[in-house]
Amino acid sequence: MASSLGYLTRKETEVKLPKATWVKNKTPAPIQITAEQILREARERQESEFKLPKQKISDPTELADYRLRKRKEYESLVSRVSWNKSVWVKYAKWEESQEDFKRARSVWERALDHHCRDHTMWLKYADMEMKNKFVNHARNLWDRAVDLLPRVDQLWYKYIHMEEMLGNVAGARQIFERFAKFEMKNGEIGRARDCYERAADKLSGDEEAEHLFVAFAEFEEKFLAFEKQYGDKGGIEDAIVGKRRFQCEDEVRKNPLSYDTWFEYIRLEESVGNKEGIREVYERAIVNVPPAEEKRYWQRYIYLWINYALYEEVQAQDMERARDVYRECLKLIPHKKFSIAKIWLLAAQFEIRQLRIKEARLLLGQAIGRAPKDKVFKKYIEIELHLGNIDRCRKLYEKYLEWSPENCYAWSKFAELERSLNEMERARAIFELAIDQPSLDMPELLWKAYIDFEISEGEFERTRALFERLLNRTKHLKVWISFAKFEASAMGSEVEQDIVQTKNYLQRARDVFERAVSYFRNSAPELKEERAMLMEEWLTMESGFGELGDINLVRSKLPKKLKKRRKIDMEDGPSMYEEYIDYLFPGETQSTNLKILEAAYKWKKQRVASEED
Repeated sequence: MASSLGYLTRKETEVKLPKATWVKNKTPAPIQITAEQILREARERQESEFKLPKQKISDPTELADYRLRKRKEYESLVSRVSWNKSVWVKYAKWEESQEDFKRARSVWERALDHHCRDHTMWLKYADMEMKNKFVNHARNLWDRAVDLLPRVDQLWYKYIHMEEMLGNVAGARQIFERFAKFEMKNGEIGRARDCYERAADKLSGDEEAEHLFVAFAEFEEKFLAFEKQYGDKGGIEDAIVGKRRFQCEDEVRKNPLSYDTWFEYIRLEESVGNKEGIREVYERAIVNVPPAEEKRYWQRYIYLWINYALYEEVQAQDMERARDVYRECLKLIPHKKFSIAKIWLLAAQFEIRQLRIKEARLLLGQAIGRAPKDKVFKKYIEIELHLGNIDRCRKLYEKYLEWSPENCYAWSKFAELERSLNEMERARAIFELAIDQPSLDMPELLWKAYIDFEISEGEFERTRALFERLLNRTKHLKVWISFAKFEASAMGSEVEQDIVQTKNYLQRARDVFERAVSYFRNSAPELKEERAMLMEEWLTMESGFGELGDINLVRSKLPKKLKKRRKIDMEDGPSMYEEYIDYLFPGETQSTNLKILEAAYKWKKQRVASEED
C-alpha cells in the first residue's frame, strides 16, 4: 500500500498536459506599408555608386599620353586574348574614334590574321571604311572578303548594296555576274540562276541592263539547251574551251603585241590545267618583245615574265624553271636605257624563299650596281635588318646616300637606325651631315626629324640651337610657331620645378613670339595673314597657360579684319573686282592717322601762305 502510494516512480507521477493552441492575429496592422514603399526606402538607403571622374584633355601632350596609355592597354589585351574577337573590335573602333584610320586599319588587319574565316570581322572592317567614306578601301576589302569566303552570301550582297548606294550600277552588275559565275563554276545551277534573277530585278531600270540580260540568256543556253542537245557537262566545257582557244589564236595572230589577249589565253589554258599547254603559251607570249626600248612599252609586257615565274614556282613547283625565267628576263631588259626594280626584287625574294641568301644578296648587289633605285635600296636594307646584319645596313645606307645625297628619307632612316641601336652620337653626326648638304628634296622633314630626336633625348639646349640655325635659313611661320611651342612644352617636361622656373619657360616662349612679330612687322610687312595667324597661335598659348597666361598682352596686338575690293584687269574682257580680307594692326592704324594729320597740316600751311601772297 505504502509502496503503491508513497513511492511512486517519476514516470508514474508525470502528467501530460494538452498543447496550448496559438491563433494568428489576422486583423490589419494600424500602419499599412506597401511593397512600393519598401523598395523606395531601400533605394534611398543604398549608397550612391562610385563613378570615375571624367577626364578632360586640354592640350596635345595630355592627348598623346592618353592615346599611348590606351594603346598599351589594348596591346596588352590582344597579346593575352588574341582569340577574343570583341577585344580586337573595341581596339579598332577606339582607333577609329581617334580618327587615326591608318592605325585602325592596322588593327583590323592584325585581327584578320587571327580570325580571317569569321565573316563578321570582314563586315565590321568594311563598315568602318564605308562609314568614313573610304570607298576604294572598302572595294578592295570586299574583293578580298569574297575571294576568301565566296560561300558567304552576305558578303556578296553587302558589296552589291554598297555599289548601288554609290550609284555605280555597272559595278553592281559586274559583282552579280561574278557571283553567278562562281556558282556556275562550282555546279550550283540553282544558286547561279537565283543570282541572275535578283540582278535582273534590281538593275532592270539601268540603261546598260541589256548586257546583264544577254549574260542571263547565255547562262540558260549553256546549262539547259546544251545539256539536253549536246551531251554531258564535260563535253560542253571542252567545246567552249576549244571555241575560245580558236578565238585567242586568231587574235594573237592578227596582233601578237596585244598582251591582254595573251593574258586571257594563258588564263584559259590554266583553267584547263594542262601544264605543257600552259608553258607553251607562256613561251610564245614572251617572244613578242616590245619594239622600242622605252619603259612605258615594257610595263605590261614584263608581267608575262612575272606570271610565268610565279606559275613555275607556285603551281608547277619547278624551282629551277622559275629561276631560269627570272634569269632570262633580267638578261632581256635593256638596263642601260632603263631598268625595272620589281623584277630584281621578285628574283631576290624568290631566292630568299629557297633559303639562298647569298644568291639573293648577289642579285640585289647587281641591281644597285647596274640600275640603282630607291625601291631596291629600301628592300635590301629591310632584308639585312631582318637578318640582324647591322654593318651591312650601314654600308647600304652609305651607298644609298652616295647615289642620292639629297634624299631626306634615306638620311632620316639612317639616323633612326643608329638611334634604335642606342648610338646617339652617330645619329647626331648623321643628322649634321644631312643638314649640311647643299641640296635636299624635303629639308623641312629632315629638320623636324633632327629636332624631334633632340627633344626625345631631353637635349633642350641643343634643340634651341637647332631652331636658331633653322631660323638663319628660313623665317617661315611654321618654324616660329614650332619654336614657341617647343619652349612652352619644355615648361611641362621637368618633373619638379618651382613657379620661377615655370615663368622663365613661359617668358622664353613669349620672347620667340615677340621676335616673330617683330620680323613680320619690320622685315616682311606684306605677310599680314601670316602675322595674324601668329597672333592667333600666341593667344591660344596664353589661354592654355591658365592663371600664368596673359591674354590681354596679346589682345592689344590683334589686328582688325577688313573686307576690301581690288581691281583685276582681264586680258580678254572688262576689268573685274574681287573681295579679299585685309588686316589692320594697331601700330599701322596709329601711323596712318599721323600721316593724315601731317598731310593736313602741310595743306593748311600752304593755304595760309597763298592767302598772304
